[in-house]
Amino acid sequence: MAGTVLIIDDEPKIRELLRHYLIADGFEVAEAASGEEGLDRMQSLHPDVVVLDVRLPGKDGFEVLAELRRTSSAYVVMLTARAEEIDRLLGLSLGADDYVVKPFSPREVSARVKALLRRSRSPETAADDLLEVGRLRIDQARRLVTLSGSGIELTVLEFDLLATLASAPGRVFTRRQLLERVWGWDFFGDERVVDVHIRNLRQALGDDAQNPSVLATVRGVGYKLVEDPE
Repeated sequence: MAGTVLIIDDEPKIRELLRHYLIADGFEVAEAASGEEGLDRMQSLHPDVVVLDVRLPGKDGFEVLAELRRTSSAYVVMLTARAEEIDRLLGLSLGADDYVVKPFSPREVSARVKALLRRSRSPETAADDLLEVGRLRIDQARRLVTLSGSGIELTVLEFDLLATLASAPGRVFTRRQLLERVWGWDFFGDERVVDVHIRNLRQALGDDAQNPSVLATVRGVGYKLVEDPE
């Protein structure tokens, strides 16, 4: 099996269509018709990817995503019937990895799921080296991060993003370079997803964007890891 995908959508036809294409592509597929049911299934299934509808009865997709992110690092592709900017940015800020607007091609959804799962197998994020930069220590084999000896809890994406920046301290990475290294060269989404995850990463590290000691913004270019974090 290529991995396990949980589809959380209240429309049976959409679940059936996605299930057909995902199974054909080698995935094991489970379904849930509501946010509550989806969260229950998360506990027993531990899926690799969640395809999550924004407009759900009861708990909506944003609420489900927020709860999911407290306990799971599964990749999340959100489905929405609207292309409004606020939906996209809210989903990304809560930890979504990708976004698809309805009506969509089920082949496209399957392709995006495959692209997400390729991240963990990319050379840039699967190295087993120990990275130490100043007070920052990144154990890539065990996927652990400490800053001044204190453990830092990061999502899968935040860890991969930090490890990429730490692989070349002081080097400025553009958004596109970070997308290619962390999200994969075939990522379909908005480049601003990088900004959202950098902001979340800074918050996890206790870093100040205005006076950074770990992650610095190079205006108009991209981001870099401070060569000797204070």
